[in-house]
Amino acid sequence: MKTKEIFDISMELNTKTPEWPGDRPFEYSLSVTKEQSGSVNVGQFKTSTHMGTHIDAPFHYDDNGLTIEEMPLEIYLSTAQVIDVQGLKEISSNDLPQPAEGVTTVLLKSCRWVDRTNFPESWPVFDESIAGWMKEKGIRLLGVDVPSVDQETSKELPMHQAMNINERYILEGIVLDNIDAGVYQLAALPLKIKGAEGSPVRAVLYK
Repeated sequence: MKTKEIFDISMELNTKTPEWPGDRPFEYSLSVTKEQSGSVNVGQFKTSTHMGTHIDAPFHYDDNGLTIEEMPLEIYLSTAQVIDVQGLKEISSNDLPQPAEGVTTVLLKSCRWVDRTNFPESWPVFDESIAGWMKEKGIRLLGVDVPSVDQETSKELPMHQAMNINERYILEGIVLDNIDAGVYQLAALPLKIKGAEGSPVRAVLYK
């Protein structure tokens, strides 16, 4: 059987992974060592549900929205198209090409998060027209290589709300620096956390 070529597009979670300003930093430690237990090491971690590479459930921005365990899993196992949008300060539906046949996820490669040990000072503005374009084209999931589809200081969250109105979904914090534009298979499954509004994911592309 031919081995698939796998591309890891996830941020590593460690003490240098930057949290959203004011959110909880990531922490991992051994709670029990093999020496203490006589058989195994057992670890524990503390983190935000929006740390590193993660998905947003609608409940994150809508009190009546779906929570993580209610999300349709096929959204996160999909055919994805990486689209190069480097150099654009604002990205709208006019900047996006016709998706390839069978694509249900688009991943926007901006390469604006250069140092992943620091929270970025700025990133492109994603215009709400993208959500309507996604619905028209049958695209269900949008992935971005920055912390959020909205700006850090936004309270209205126009892009999140546009995605919600159009029943589209969000993957944030992916790493596309070394990924060529093109079509791949995506796996980015969330943890099954009852009632949660978000979850870190191990996102990979493969062919």
